[in-house]
Amino acid sequence: MKIQPKNVEGFLKRPLPQVRAVLFYGPDSGLVRERAAQLCRTVVEDLSDPFRVAELKSDQIAADPARLHDEMAAIALTGGRRLVRLRDAEDALAAALGRLLKDLPAGDSLLVVEAGDLGKASKLRALAEEADSAAAIACYVEGEEELAGTVARILGEHGLAIDPDARAWLAGNLVGDRVMARNEIDKLALYMASAPKGAKVTLEDVRAVVGDSAALELEEPALAAADGDMAAVDRSLRRLFAEGTASVALLRTAQRHFQRLHIAVAHVARGQTPQQAVKSLRPPVFFKMEAQLTSQVRRWTLPLLQQALTRLLEAEADCKRTNMPDETICARAFFQLAQLARRGG
Repeated sequence: MKIQPKNVEGFLKRPLPQVRAVLFYGPDSGLVRERAAQLCRTVVEDLSDPFRVAELKSDQIAADPARLHDEMAAIALTGGRRLVRLRDAEDALAAALGRLLKDLPAGDSLLVVEAGDLGKASKLRALAEEADSAAAIACYVEGEEELAGTVARILGEHGLAIDPDARAWLAGNLVGDRVMARNEIDKLALYMASAPKGAKVTLEDVRAVVGDSAALELEEPALAAADGDMAAVDRSLRRLFAEGTASVALLRTAQRHFQRLHIAVAHVARGQTPQQAVKSLRPPVFFKMEAQLTSQVRRWTLPLLQQALTRLLEAEADCKRTNMPDETICARAFFQLAQLARRGG
């Protein structure tokens, strides 16, 4: 069965008893890992328990297809429900999963599968979506509005509330990388542990705790492209791709940056100075970025920004519908943005 986005949180807290296998997939690998771990903890609190948790990889199942069924049929020596985790799953595992779903062993063991961005033609995804005893959960890069809700929810788990401006700033600067976002929010909660009971997280608290590396890392290629700096675009993309950053996450972050540039340039067209236009942006611009963004506002025009935004949307669509490598599509788009910036400068 396919779990709709609005039902995901409820499913992760209370998975349906008839579901014995859950597939997590999508371009946001951090969100795949986080959601998979959240579901796993509904079965076993200690995920390092060797008696109740079996960790498998794709090559192990490829070498021994029967092992998946054997692990699901095993009984924990210490008692309790058993969990089987399958990492780095690919479409080649569809046959093994299909055999398992046709002949599920008795008991209540749960299989949790983590995969990458599976397209609509994926056999693995189709199996999980169509079987009554399985579920598929897509993990796409969260937008600012969704991430703002996530920020409030995670801080709420720590007993904390957050001011709207602070929440908007966090969502705007952490969008695109769920792992980084979770780490920074947890760090913020730890910082607030010394605050008086009932205190709200403010924008000053957020800026004091969330490092500029977290705020700027994903935006580096967009900043470099908006400056027309080809060499910096190349360096930042190479590093982020090497770290496993998803192309869609980088494109979404760039869309947000160029949308904010578009808003600021529109303010200038209505009579504001570039500095005033940057200061008026909400959520507020990270203070270390103000001078760079002001310079970019002077460089770009509204027609060029419209071209840039159109190119970014096309690149994201191409990542989803073509067979060309995502990284190639993403890099080409950023170099095209840098060329537009040079035209404007």
